[in-house]
Amino acid sequence: MIPRLLAAGHSVRCLVRSPDKLRDREWSANPNVEIVQANFADPGTLATNLEGCQSAFYLVHSMMSAGEEYAARDRQLASNFATASRHAGVARIIYLGGLGETGPDLSSHLASRREVEAALASTDVPVTVLRAAMIIGSGSASFEILRYLVERLPIMITPKWVSTPCQPIAIRNVIGYLVGSLAVPETIGRTFDIGGPEALCYRDIMQVMAGELGLRRRWIIPVPVLTPRLSSRWIHLITPLSHRIAEPLAEGLKNPVVCREDRIVKLIPQTLLNVRQSIRAALAKMAGNNVETSWSMAGPIPGDPDWAGGTQFRDAREIIIDAPIHAAFRAVCRVGGGHGWYAADWLWRMRGWIDMLVGGPGLRRGRRDPESVGYGEALDFWRVVGFERDARLTLRAEMKLPGEALLEFRIEHVSESQCKLHQIALFKPRGLMGLLYWYAVAPFHGIVFHGMLHGIEREALQIAASPTAD
Repeated sequence: MIPRLLAAGHSVRCLVRSPDKLRDREWSANPNVEIVQANFADPGTLATNLEGCQSAFYLVHSMMSAGEEYAARDRQLASNFATASRHAGVARIIYLGGLGETGPDLSSHLASRREVEAALASTDVPVTVLRAAMIIGSGSASFEILRYLVERLPIMITPKWVSTPCQPIAIRNVIGYLVGSLAVPETIGRTFDIGGPEALCYRDIMQVMAGELGLRRRWIIPVPVLTPRLSSRWIHLITPLSHRIAEPLAEGLKNPVVCREDRIVKLIPQTLLNVRQSIRAALAKMAGNNVETSWSMAGPIPGDPDWAGGTQFRDAREIIIDAPIHAAFRAVCRVGGGHGWYAADWLWRMRGWIDMLVGGPGLRRGRRDPESVGYGEALDFWRVVGFERDARLTLRAEMKLPGEALLEFRIEHVSESQCKLHQIALFKPRGLMGLLYWYAVAPFHGIVFHGMLHGIEREALQIAASPTAD
């Protein structure tokens, strides 16, 4: 959204939980962009953060961070935001919500979206609500579920919801409506359904995805016995998404989500992509390594563990690399995803499968981009919690562990054509199980960490020798 807002001549203040997530974006240095760390749980400081803003987009969701209590937390955060907006003199709020007929059969997730609408409208600040069904875009959770299911399962035993009608919309069209509403006074204080030009059932959407992926038609067999909980566990096994996210999304699939009116089409005209065009555009973004953001980046970033005191294990290695710093750092930043971990990838895959079976993310999240990384991004079952270009990359483990683990890479300048790479693994065990875990995996460190160090060295030498190396 932000590049589109800037192109339209607006100044933007981003209220974020983790400002470092945005530091590497090209637009972050724009003089018309201000990045502010905010706490939506504190209405007092939030009002100060909002002072001077004419309009506020509310795009907050706590499903990633609050677990089963996300609905109550979302209501509270929205109420706080409404109160803060009134105190700050904000003229209007614009909210992206969800389609779905109200009633006793409405899923908990879609009902939560309506509760957020009501909380935002609890003061005299007018609220513009845009209600969407599935948003098709590279990096979105619903798109990733769809892609992985179709890609990996030629035959699918599915719940009855595959016959539920849905009216998807392309992410570029959603952004078009959000940004466009600022210039259309008729949208102030009103609610609109937004969707693409066609409504299909989920079964048909899956077949369109298969066609765009170059796959044969999928065999889809609906059965009446798969509950949302069972569906979410299956989604957890097949896709990178946790069952905590998958369950409310799967429950919401039982509700028809089709536009009941199209007033916004006349107020904010734009070319609407159909389902096939939307999927094709998203896949093209992925193929071009141009995914700007991903569901895996959402959620809070815990601070580094307190490594002072108590039992602490450390595996530290270093190597002199006959390549400049920038080449070594590029090699370090390629770890994970399709590139692998430079050594003993079979051990990493095995650890990933074990993690997935006990409820962790496994290796399925991959990475957003094969070359670049940034603060807060996921690298398989690690999370970037420290990033200094050409100096440091720190990863925090998010696999299921009886303790806390960090993997850090530090690079020191030696000469114009030489640098020293430090590779440090830290583990702080929790109780006896943590101690047993460390001693069980320690024999493999010589294979994994030694091999990784020398694999990074080889990659750095290739990068330095490449004609395109800068």
